Amino acid sequence: MKTNWNRRDFLKTSSAATLAALAAGAPVATLLNGCKTRSKAGKNATADSVILLWMAGGMAHTETFDPKRYAPFEKGMEANRVLSTFKSLPTSLDGIQFSEGLQSIGSVMNKGTLIRSYTAADMGFILHSRHQYNWHTCYEPPQTVAAPHIGAWIANLLGPKNPVIPAFIDIGQRFTLGEGEELKAFHTAGFLGNEFGPFLIPDPSQGLESVRPPVGMDAKRFERRNQLYNELIAKSPVAEFGSDYQKESLKRSMEQAYMLLNSPEAKAFDLSQEPKEIYDIYNTGRFGLGCLMARRLTEQGARFISVTTEYEPFKGFDTHENGHTRMIDMKKMIDGPVAQLIKDLDKSGRLDRTLVILASEFSRDMMVEGRPDAKVKEQVTQPDIITDLKFYGMHRHFTDAGSVLMWGGGIKKGFVYGRTADERPCKSIENPVRIDQLHQTIYHALGIPEDTQYEVEKRPFYTTPDGKGKPVRELLI
Repeated sequence: MKTNWNRRDFLKTSSAATLAALAAGAPVATLLNGCKTRSKAGKNATADSVILLWMAGGMAHTETFDPKRYAPFEKGMEANRVLSTFKSLPTSLDGIQFSEGLQSIGSVMNKGTLIRSYTAADMGFILHSRHQYNWHTCYEPPQTVAAPHIGAWIANLLGPKNPVIPAFIDIGQRFTLGEGEELKAFHTAGFLGNEFGPFLIPDPSQGLESVRPPVGMDAKRFERRNQLYNELIAKSPVAEFGSDYQKESLKRSMEQAYMLLNSPEAKAFDLSQEPKEIYDIYNTGRFGLGCLMARRLTEQGARFISVTTEYEPFKGFDTHENGHTRMIDMKKMIDGPVAQLIKDLDKSGRLDRTLVILASEFSRDMMVEGRPDAKVKEQVTQPDIITDLKFYGMHRHFTDAGSVLMWGGGIKKGFVYGRTADERPCKSIENPVRIDQLHQTIYHALGIPEDTQYEVEKRPFYTTPDGKGKPVRELLI
């Protein structure tokens, strides 16, 4: 098995899989206890909607929701002494502390669950887009079949709550940045078809533009262009546009988008309608406004919404240097909006049926790249003695621990699961949680059976690899 994959390898294989998905025929729903997948899904569900708050780039657990011993900056200090560069502060849970700068999120943890033992996959040389692919699809790349994003599975199996609002909406990620093509590999419905893929909103402050005709194009001209597009799809050869199934799915996705343009629900994308005092709390940047849009879209019946801090190499949580100062800014970006989102959903009564998840592809450490018993090639120069503030922080990729926060939708309140070591390496030492377990916990809350599968290319393809994933029932009410 090849483990030292680089960007070019990943791009080649993921692009080939995407092209194969376009040419694939219709996936066949496998019978589950005599019922087709969609008719079975949703029964006994404790959640109707999901909001994923994606901390892109590798959020260090010891600097956020699992703080360790604080070591203030001193010129000449030993790097190995540094476990946390922030003080720890109490939360609304007795005995549980968060890192300084996350007091608002800490104040709503009595309404949710904290997982402190998420363990990322061991895939050799660490590439962010590969680990993000694994988190969002539950499959390790490369795959010969285009694996659907978890949001696409949910959109397909449960269908839209509101036929006008896209079932799967992705907010905040641009694809004009580094690794953009690789990120596209999992922002897809794969073999399920375009109609279940994400409705992309790169900038929530311009969300209303996503549901309007292009500037300068009147309604009559837009109507004519839409008609010509449908004629093009109908007349084009299958070899160019994929199988009949994929062509029909693409056509339906365009019809859904067109329907949204002419609907009153499109006002959900207009953030200017929010009261100023609420807007200002969320307005910490594109991520904060994305949280506000997610709340508004949930009110209008969106099924799955992802809001990201955005992955851009060496920006955001991708702290290869200046980790401490960068983390100060990231906390300011996420703390108020995340807490306000939970408060707003709780106040409106929607939190009970909306599952909110905050997660990242892996964590970070100052000294260990990968995990202690499977270290990989160093990607960051970290001196043993810190003489410059830029080296003060968690700069290496760490896959043996991580924090995940969950609220609502049948998740326990005021609960902590898993534990990490108090000394380096701060790895998971109690109740480790893998990605297949996390996905199945989400599916279970939505009433989607563990053995859900489709037949693709004459073989079963499950929501989690080989259908072996099991929910972590201790997290559920």
